Amino acid sequence: MTLQLNRLFALVLLMISLSASVFAQSTGDPKQAPASSSGTTTRAAGGVAHDDSYVIGSSDVLSVNVWKEPDVSRTVTVRSDGKISLPLAGELQAAGDTPKRLEQEIAKKLTSYISEPEVTVIVQQSNSRRINILGMVAKPGSYQITNSMTVLDAIAVSGGFKDFAKQKNIYVLRSAANGTQERLPFNYKDVIKGKNTNQNVVLQPGDTVVVP
Repeated sequence: MTLQLNRLFALVLLMISLSASVFAQSTGDPKQAPASSSGTTTRAAGGVAHDDSYVIGSSDVLSVNVWKEPDVSRTVTVRSDGKISLPLAGELQAAGDTPKRLEQEIAKKLTSYISEPEVTVIVQQSNSRRINILGMVAKPGSYQITNSMTVLDAIAVSGGFKDFAKQKNIYVLRSAANGTQERLPFNYKDVIKGKNTNQNVVLQPGDTVVVP
C-alpha cells in the first residue's frame, strides 16, 4: 500500500513539473516578443532595391511610402508636366529623376515637418517607357520597352509577321522635341542578311513601329 502511494505521489509531481514547463514556454519573455507584422512589412518595402537606370516619366504610377506616416504615403501618377503632389512636400519634379533621387528630394522637403523621414518610391506601373507596334504583325499593341530594345526585338515580341506583310517597307515613327515626326526606314530582309544593320535602331519611349 505504501509503495503504491509513493508511486502515485511521484506521478503527481511529474505532471505538475511538466505543466509548469509548458506554461513557461507558451508565455515566454515579453522582452523577446517579435516585432509587429506591420513594422516588418514596411521595413521590407523600404529595403527594395532600385533600378538606378530607370528614369521616371509622365504617366508613370508611383507608390510613395513614408515610414510611420500613412497620411503622407500614397500612390500618385506623374502628371503631363512631369510633377507630382504630396502632402507637406508639395509639388515635386518627378519626370527625369530615378526613384532613388526622388526619394531623396521628398525626404529633403519633409525634414521641416518630420524628424529623419524614411521615404521609399516604387514604380508600380511603367506607362512612360512604352512603344506601339502597328500593322501586319500577330499581336499589334503597346509594349513596355527595355533599355536596349531594337526594331527586331519589337517584331519578335509582337509575334512576328502576318502573311503578306511588306517586310522591306517597315518604318519607325519618332517624335522630336520640336514637335516634328521623323520616319526611320527598316528593311527586314536586308537587316537579317547583315546589310544596313544601322536601321535596327534602339527604340525610344513613344516610338511607333509600323509594319505595312
